[in-house]
Formats: sequence, C-alpha cells, structure tokens
Amino acid sequence: MERLLSDKWEINPKHSSPEVLRRWRDLCAVVKNPKRRFRFTANLSKRDEADAMRKTNQLSDYTVPKEVEAAGFQICADELSSIVEGHDIKKLKFHGGASGISDKLSTNATNGISTNSEKLNTRQEIYGINKFQESKTRSFWVFFWEALQDMTLMILGVCALVSLIVGLATEGWPKGAHDGLGIVASILLVVFVTATSDYRQSLQFKDLDKEKKKISIQVTRNGYRQKMSIYELLPGDIVHLAIGDQVPADGLFLSGFSVLIDESSLTGESEPVMINAENPFMLSGTKVQDGACKMLVTTVGMRTQWGKLMATLSEGGDDETPLQVKLNGVATIIGKIGLVFAVVTFAVLVQKMVGRKWQTGTALIWSGDDALELLEYFAIAVTIVVVAVPEGLPLAVTLSLAFAMKKMMNDKALVRHLAACETMGSATTICSDKTGTLTTNHMTVVKSCICMNVKELNKPGDASALSSELPKSVVKILLQSIFNNTGGEVVINENKKREILGTPTETAILEFGLSLGGDFLTERQESKVVKVEPFNSTKKRMGVVLELPEGGLRAHTKGASEIILAACDKMIDSNGEVVRLDKASFERLEATIEQFASEALRTLCLAYVDLENGFSADEAIPESGYTCIGIVGIKDPVRPGVRESVALCRSAGVTVRMVTGDNINTAKAIARECGILTDDGIAIEGPVFREKSLEELLELIPKIQVMARSSPLDKHTLVKHLRTTFNEVVAVTGDGTNDAPALHEADIGLAMGIAGTEVAKESADVIILDDNFSTIVTVAKWGRSVYVNIQKFVQFQLTVNIVALVVNFTSACLTGSAPLTAVQLLWVNMIMDTLGALALATEPPNDELMKKSPVGRKGNFISAVMWRNILGQSLYQFLVIWFLQAYGKTFFELDGCSDSDLVLNTIIFNTFVFCQLFNEVNSREMEKVNVLKGILDNYVFVSVLGSTVLFQIIIIEYLGTFANTTPLTLMQWFVSIFIGFLGMPIAVVLKKHFPLQS
Repeated sequence: MERLLSDKWEINPKHSSPEVLRRWRDLCAVVKNPKRRFRFTANLSKRDEADAMRKTNQLSDYTVPKEVEAAGFQICADELSSIVEGHDIKKLKFHGGASGISDKLSTNATNGISTNSEKLNTRQEIYGINKFQESKTRSFWVFFWEALQDMTLMILGVCALVSLIVGLATEGWPKGAHDGLGIVASILLVVFVTATSDYRQSLQFKDLDKEKKKISIQVTRNGYRQKMSIYELLPGDIVHLAIGDQVPADGLFLSGFSVLIDESSLTGESEPVMINAENPFMLSGTKVQDGACKMLVTTVGMRTQWGKLMATLSEGGDDETPLQVKLNGVATIIGKIGLVFAVVTFAVLVQKMVGRKWQTGTALIWSGDDALELLEYFAIAVTIVVVAVPEGLPLAVTLSLAFAMKKMMNDKALVRHLAACETMGSATTICSDKTGTLTTNHMTVVKSCICMNVKELNKPGDASALSSELPKSVVKILLQSIFNNTGGEVVINENKKREILGTPTETAILEFGLSLGGDFLTERQESKVVKVEPFNSTKKRMGVVLELPEGGLRAHTKGASEIILAACDKMIDSNGEVVRLDKASFERLEATIEQFASEALRTLCLAYVDLENGFSADEAIPESGYTCIGIVGIKDPVRPGVRESVALCRSAGVTVRMVTGDNINTAKAIARECGILTDDGIAIEGPVFREKSLEELLELIPKIQVMARSSPLDKHTLVKHLRTTFNEVVAVTGDGTNDAPALHEADIGLAMGIAGTEVAKESADVIILDDNFSTIVTVAKWGRSVYVNIQKFVQFQLTVNIVALVVNFTSACLTGSAPLTAVQLLWVNMIMDTLGALALATEPPNDELMKKSPVGRKGNFISAVMWRNILGQSLYQFLVIWFLQAYGKTFFELDGCSDSDLVLNTIIFNTFVFCQLFNEVNSREMEKVNVLKGILDNYVFVSVLGSTVLFQIIIIEYLGTFANTTPLTLMQWFVSIFIGFLGMPIAVVLKKHFPLQS
C-alpha cells in the first residue's frame, strides 16, 4: 500500500503546490459525499480567485481600458490613484517608474503636457479635474425655515392660531381674524427680513471661501514654465515645488534635492518624510518643509487621498469669535431679565382682569372675548421676551464681520478667520517684516564689491563695464555661483521673451548675472549638481555642490554677508588671485558691508570652496573654509505711504516694531526712513537678544523697535513675551515657512499674499494680498470699525430693550393694559434687531478711529460712555411715554373722541418708533456731537431709515386693522416726530455736560 501511495499521493507537510493538491483530488473523482470528505481541506477554487487577484495587483496582465487607449494614454485614473495612494513600489516598477508613467501619460519632465485645448479637454474627460466636491449652497428657503425655528416666534404663532380660531368663533369673518392674521403677518415679516440678512451673509462668506482657496503653482506646459491655478492641474503636468509650497495633487517625485514633506495634515505624524527616487510618492494637501523638486501629477481632485479625506469631512464654519461669545452672554442675561418681566407682566394683567371681573360679579363667567383678552395678554408677555432677548447682538457681530471682510477684500486683505477682523481692532503692537512689507520687494543690484573694488551699478551699461574690468577667471566663477546657487530660474516664456522666475532677491542676483554677460542655460549645463541646500531663514544661507566639467567638486554658498564672510578664510584679490583673508582685508570687507547697509542696501556675500577630499550627497555642505568671491548691495526702496501709515499707528497708540533677518545697519536705515526707529528706541540683533536673561528681557522688550538678524525663534520669543508678559495684543507679519510659529503664536497673524509661502498663509489669520504695510493699517482700521460699530448697535438695542420692558411692565402694573400690542412690539423688534444691525453694523471706517488708544486685551466692551447714552435716552423715552399715557388725551384733545384709547395708543406707538429712529442716528457717534457727518455716504443706513419710515406710515395709515392702529392727523404725526427728534439735542447735552472717557 505504501508503495502504491508513494508516487501520486504524496504531498509536503506544507507549501505543496496547487498542482500536487489538484492531482490527488482528481484521483478521488467519484466520492459518495464530497462535502463531508473535503470539508476541512483547502478550497482550491477560492485560492485560484485570490491568485488571479494577486496577479492583477502584480500587474502582470494589466490591460488599459479601451477609452483610455483611444484617448492616447496607456494608464487609467484608478490605476494611477492606487500606485501613489498605496505607495505601491511594485506597481510603479511594473509601469517603468516615474519616467514610464510620464510616457504613458503622454508627457515628459522637460516639456510637460501640450496646451492644445482639444487634448486638454480629452485629458480632463479621462482623468477628471483638480477640484473637490463642495457642499451645496443653501437656498434662501433653508434660512427662512431656520429663522422660523425661533421658540418665541413659534409660541406667538400658536397664539395667533388660537386667536384666529376663537376670533372666528365669536366674531366671525373677517373681524374675528384681524388679531390673529396681524400676528402671523408680523411673524412672517420678521422671519423674511432675518432670512434675507442671513442669506446675504452666507453668500458673502462663500465668496470669501473661494478667495481663500485661490492658490497658484509653477507648472511647465508646452516647454514653458508658467504660473497657474492648482484647479487647472491635470495628470501629466510637471509641477515645480519649493519650501513652503503645498502639494497641489497626488504625484511622483521626478528630480530635486533635500525634499522633506510634512504629511501631518493627512497622517497626523509630525515627523517629516524624505522624498527621493526611492520614495517618490507625494500626496495632495501635504507641505514642502525643505528642498525643491519637480513633481509629475498623477491623480487629481476627489481621487486623491486628500480628496477622499475631504469627502468624509463637512465644512464646520468658523468658531465663534470672542465678541460673539460675550454678546451671546449679554443676550442670555437680558433674556432672563426679560423673561421675569414677561411673567410678572402677564401675572399683573391677568390679576387686573380677574379683579375687574370679580367687581362686576362675572368672575365665574368666561366668554370668547375674555379668552381673546387673556390670549392677547399672553401674546404681549411672549412678545416682551421677543423684544427683551437681543438676538440681534450676535447677529450684529456676524453681519459687521461679514461686511468688513467683504470690504477688506477690496482693500487687498483676505480675512481667513472671522475673529481676526474683530481682534485687529484691539491690537496694541505690530511686529512687521521689512522686505516686501515696508519696502517694495522690487530689488536690483546697485553696488558690488568684487576683487576688493567697490562699483556703482545704477546705469544700464555699468555691469557690462564691470565684467570687462574683472579677470576672466573671476567672471567665470562669479557667474558659476550666481546661476547654479539659486532658487530662481531664467526661462523663455510663450511670447519668446526672457523671464526671470524666483523670489525678488534671486531675481535681482540673476538679473545682475545676465547683465554681466552670462547665459543661464549654458552655465547650468556645464556642471552637474550633486547636492542643493535651499535658503533657510535659520541658517540665513543657501548652498550647492557641483561636479565640474574638468573634474573635481566645488561648493558655492550665498547668504547674509556677515555669516558668509565669517565662513571665509580666503578671498580673490584685485588681480584675480586667491589669497589668504588677513585681518586688514576682513575689516575692509566688514566696513564695506556696513557702508552698503547704512545706505539701506541689502547685502549678500558669495563664496566658494573646492572639495579636494571628495563629497557624498548624504553629507552636509561645508560651513567654513570658503573663498570670498564678492559682496553685492541690493536696493529695495521703501514703499510710498509707509511713513504716513507708521505715524498713523503711533497716533492710534499702536507700537510698530521691525523684525527682519537683514543686517542691523540696513534695518536701522530703513526703520528711520519709515519712522519706526526713534531716538528713545533700541535696535538689537537676534543673537544678542537670544543671550539676554529673563530679567534683562523684561527691561529691554518694551524699548525694542528694531530686531535685525533675527531667526524665526527670536521672532516667536519676542511675540510670546509681548503677548503673555506684557499683555499686549500682537499682530505679526510673516512670509516664510519658518514664520509659521510666530504667526500661530500672535493674536493676529498676517501673511504676505505675494511673497508668502502656502505654509505661512495657512498659519495666518489675514492674508495681505499686496504685501503692503499700509494694508495692515487698513486692517487695523477695519478691526476698530467692527468693534465700534457693534458698540453702537449694543447702545442702540439696549436702549430699546430697557424702554420696551419698563413701559409695558409699568403700564401693566398701573393701568392693567399694555400700551404696545404684540404686533407693534414685533415691528419694534425688527427695527431694533435686524434693521438696526444692518444700519449700524455696516458703518465704514474713518480716520478718526485711528486717533484713539486701542482697547487692548482687557478693555470693557460696554463702556461708561455707552451707559451714559443708554440711560439718558431710556429715561427720556420712558418719561415721554409716561407723559403721553397720563396726559395724552388732554394734550391732543381726545376726551370727546369715541376711539380716544386707540388714537392715543397709536400716537404712543408712533412716538416710540420715532424715538427709535432718532436714537439710531444718535448711536452713529457715541462721543461726538455731530452725528450727521458722513451719513449720506452710508447708503445702507439711509436705506434702512427710509424704509422704516415708509413702513411706519403704511402700518399707521393702512394696516390699522391688523396692527391695532388708526390713521393720524398731520398735527399728530408732527408731534410724534418732534418728540422723537428731541432725543438728539438731549444727546448733545449729555455729551457736552457729562463727558466721560470711553
């Protein structure tokens, strides 16, 4: 038996081949119960399926979909997505690596994809677009429905329904429906106006969201490098990335140096990932922390890992701002007080009614009219809560911020976080960058010191003259340094014109190299780049290692003059010879740097070292032993209007400090020109600042006006001390990736829109789109405007709250009836809530705002000035209404009139409304007498006033049946308006004779 089984039935204890397993199965072809027989044996058919799947994953039989092949491509979108997202090296190798995939996408690293519109459309149809699915815009009716969810309005709606049923049952149609329909109409009007306001805000925020997402990137198409929106990217595009850029789509690394990627936005891991040919996968939404590279776009839009992540997330909107939280608190407190008043008012009115019925002997007999009266009292109580709860307070903040954010866009400031707009009004200090913010960021080399000779380079022919004077060997090494050790590039654009790409500093140096007669492409092709260390604001230098055409290795470095000069032990003399850098020469070069800097020139030193002992790409580029090639002075003129803006900040109590990486002499010269550095101020260097003890810093920081040669850590330390130790509200400007910590630490981070990296912009609260310091001052002005506008609205609304509460409460207690009906109170509520917010929260800023000290961190929002105005106006309005209630019939000769109560109540209602309206005008200025100045410039304010007056006329004259009013005579109209107007001279008296500090 053993001999019989030994051949065909023998299998290994494990790892037997499928063929062997299948063979013995075939030998058992006829079995009584195969289910039972083979219950615990392997399912070979399932194994076959798994193998087929693995083979698919191994791509040994990958087939290109017909529609993809017909379009001229050799790989589909899903396949590309799986390669990069899965970091699948096997698939990548199967497709021939990054170069193979670029071939299959009909592109290459040099030319990119074709710009032929038909081909672009085809590519887009096959691979999709680089946009994420956005949440649908909510319609007006959604906001209408949300506005209806107000609990008090819902209670009033129930009251209106009951009133309608009881009224129709007792008085019939149409008389019995008047009260109920009046309340319904008022509710719908309030809801409609509120929904309209909210809907318009949502549209404004949506526009701002679109602006936030506008990101441009450098792309090569048709052989030309160009700037383009990330939303136009397609698979096959060649994207150029550098420090601070956000990776715009999923893709593959093609070429580059020292690329570190921050993937924390996707993975949560804080450690950066090194990207190179071995690990070429780059994911959308991650950020370039270091280095520079070319990337092949493979996957766009919703197919990227970032897109899939976005699909699982929903837009949460901005957090509530501190002022919104504070005003929500105010609204809650006043709401509770209002609720107490409402309950007491209802109790008093019911008690008076029951007492009246008891006296007449009808206490136990209740009719439909009694039920309607009781319902009216309940409606009045609920409406008191509606009026008392100042829902318009948080609304006014949102409205004012939305208005300010929209207007600030026109002033070249994009607010990314709602609270920043509000906080900027409280700013007490601004730490500003120099380059590009205080200066124009349009740089040119105007002086040079090469071979120890200083030359002016102001005229067009000066550079070529310098080139002819210098030894050829010096010109050669100078051009080699300029064109190889750079983050910029010289390209030919679509118009066949030469264009220089890069930062303003790189552009200035490259332009200098071209004017010396150099050729960028020729110089770059002569040497092979071994390693690149891009500019880093901590080291303040950049470097490159080249393999020379004649053999050997050479490192070039460029950066802050003092740092590079300190790394040199040799120099090129006037004969073009390399000589030792002795003390006298070192001091002479130092003096040259100081001379350049005192003329407000930015200085850069260029140096090189031959690496005789070889070099590995894993090593760091040497930091010493260099030969100084020369020093260049770059001019960056101060922006027009900066001096005036700094003076405006000073008059507004805002301290401006310059924090820059530049030489201290350059920084001091620019700071004096801008008016930042004064005689009693201190200019300090970062390294000196770093060594100070805490006690020394406490004495030093308030006096610091200029910090030069600062590192990002110095900037962060200064900001942190100002915020915590000195309790300042700090605004900080920044543009680099390394500025992100300081931008994050500041109360308001301001990133530069032109020079700023995407990382800096993402860390910032406001993006200054034109990189101009004057725009920062405009942001501060708008911030103060928001703060003051909300104060105006709070003053206006609290006056209405107090008067409406006290009038209805005292009237209920004294007379047993409320002078203002539910419909009238709803109308008053809309005037003071939504319409009041529209009128007062959209006042544009004026220069007067910048003549006061900032509120700071601990300022009282409701100031003594506001309380003076609120209590003064409230007392006047209460006395007026009390007088009309007590003596109105006699004053207006209504004693013999059959509907005297209705006429008097209409006059009281009309007078109360006009006291509102004139108080609204008064609230435009809390301290100044002239409240009419500039009123016609604010069309929103005028429109709100005009529409309120128009609606008031309609309500009084034509809607009396629903609003419990009756048409008034011209005399009665005049008296109502005149009494309302008297609030304005009373406000003048308060401001002049009871002056208070705000």
